[in-house]
Amino acid sequence: MAKIDSMNHKALKNVDKTFAVAPMMDWTDRHCRFFHRVLSKHALLYSEMIVADAVIRGDRDYLLNGCDEVSHVALQLGGSDPAKLAIAASIGAEYRYGEINLNVGCPSDRVNSGTFGACLMREPVLVGECVRAMKASVSIPVTVKCRIGVDDQDPGPALDRLAREVWNADCDGLWVHARKAWLEGLSPKQNRDVPPLDYSRVYRLKSENARKFIGINGGIKELSEGEKHLNQVDGVMIGRSAYHRPAMLRQVDKQIFGATEACVSYVEICQAMCDYAEDHLNKGGRLHQITRHMIGLFHGLGGARRYRQILAIEATKVEAGPQVLEQAFGAVDLQIIDNAA
Repeated sequence: MAKIDSMNHKALKNVDKTFAVAPMMDWTDRHCRFFHRVLSKHALLYSEMIVADAVIRGDRDYLLNGCDEVSHVALQLGGSDPAKLAIAASIGAEYRYGEINLNVGCPSDRVNSGTFGACLMREPVLVGECVRAMKASVSIPVTVKCRIGVDDQDPGPALDRLAREVWNADCDGLWVHARKAWLEGLSPKQNRDVPPLDYSRVYRLKSENARKFIGINGGIKELSEGEKHLNQVDGVMIGRSAYHRPAMLRQVDKQIFGATEACVSYVEICQAMCDYAEDHLNKGGRLHQITRHMIGLFHGLGGARRYRQILAIEATKVEAGPQVLEQAFGAVDLQIIDNAA
């Protein structure tokens, strides 16, 4: 697993534990990850899933650039061809990602028809072959993110079989979304909420694999919940709640890892994001590509509504410049919020 460098962070607790922001398609792009890194130095960040064929044949700089924190950013790949995944993993390592993760959990129709994602829960031997091929092509950790089962599978033997195959392939870690995926009858959105959570199944897997890294994902909304899970497993991963209420990430370094430095202030966040936006715009980008990830930053705080309005209306305009982001931050009294924190 990509872990915090204990040589540089000896004062931290939980140095062998991992807190991660989940890979989310169309959300956790490089702009989102930059924003999240401003909020937390120590969280493990994941790319959105990128199909192996796209990495091999597509615009690699566009897909893979934006990885500056080697040990803290993981590239998630989609695919089921061991040879292609090995090539894509090798390319990802060249772009300085600190971990390669194989998606065996996404229930999207796109991944089902492409024979990757959650449907691979039915083919644990193939998953093992994919991991083995990627391990042979890179020196960085290779991990898998899966469900506890798919459709009518019994989560008991289904998860055990998958785990056994990936361990035999020398997999470095298994992230488990503690729900089944129902590819027949439920939409991708419903698959995030409808199948019941079964955290105990993941705990059991960990108890039976004490020396293996096992992380948990699914339905976790608060850092306090994550702390409880870390008493049972090695890592906790939060997705939509961290995206929609990103300010929680300000607390990760202190609350999860016990860092002694103060949380990043809102004034510092403002400055970092304004500088980043100016640089992105100077390179021909659009402001909305950044600000769409920042809508929920001031959730529940004074001025949040006006801030959201500016980002939702003004920042989406083609001509929007850095001053629009400055205007949005100006709708919130950053000093008062920082002093009250």
